Amino acid sequence: MQQKYQDFTFLEKTLNYRFKNHSLLTEALTHKSYKKPYNNERLEFLGDAVLDVIVAEFLFMKFQKKQEGVLSKMRASLVNENSFCKLAQSIQLGDYLNLSISESNNGGRLKPSILSDAFEAIMAVIYLESGLEEVKRVFYPIMENAFSIGEDTLLQDYKSALQEYTQEVFGCIPIYDLIAQEGLDHNKHFTMQVRIQDTTYASAKGNSKKKAQQEAARLTLELLKNQK
Repeated sequence: MQQKYQDFTFLEKTLNYRFKNHSLLTEALTHKSYKKPYNNERLEFLGDAVLDVIVAEFLFMKFQKKQEGVLSKMRASLVNENSFCKLAQSIQLGDYLNLSISESNNGGRLKPSILSDAFEAIMAVIYLESGLEEVKRVFYPIMENAFSIGEDTLLQDYKSALQEYTQEVFGCIPIYDLIAQEGLDHNKHFTMQVRIQDTTYASAKGNSKKKAQQEAARLTLELLKNQK
């Protein structure tokens, strides 16, 4: 599959930003599988650092009474592969990627690692062309449209944190099983348990499946990290 668009007009409109150097932008969108003399790995490295700084500043200003430990956890919930993949998907970045035919046929345009790296790389291009303030102008609306930027939502996304952990350590994702459902329709409680590679870890109860899953994920993360 080739690039969907012959130019970057739609991408620029989506970002509300006009790129000055389309050659650098092309580099940002080129995966190493494409076998060119350039790829986006160096730009991804820079973009990762840039986004780490501007997300930290955003949280520092928005949550002025929060201590360092809390802010660090909130930043970690936003600065990661899954989050940047979601942002890349929101601007249809996969349509523009330069991939080898085999990588494209293997679903490369949907892979979180490839999308995340490309998103970081294009933010690096904006930084190099126009500076940090322009990155913030472009990035903040995308982030706020994609995520609920609140203390509770940022600090309680244990399912995403557990999935990242299990993918890195076990090479798989956790499975959530409903093991009990109690109460009347207006006051139901659900018990969910977490399985990883056929091993059962924690279980938890909540007044919705989502809340029970989040608590079970939190308990499982604690168990796994204590086993190290």
